[in-house]
Amino acid sequence: MFVCICNAITDHQIKETVAAGAMTLSDLQAQLGVATCCGCCSDLASSFLSATGSQSQNAVTAGIKVSV
Repeated sequence: MFVCICNAITDHQIKETVAAGAMTLSDLQAQLGVATCCGCCSDLASSFLSATGSQSQNAVTAGIKVSV
């Protein structure tokens, strides 16, 4: 499914980028270009980060990565 229509970015591309280590929307923007045009996809793109973050052993507090 296309997440970012402006830049033709799919959910598969986002999932692969997150699996490769992207942790923030800024990471996705830098690596894929998602949410860099109109921004309508930023919430959906960020949800992929949240979905994988809950499975992680790390927590982010006030922008600082903290091992749990």
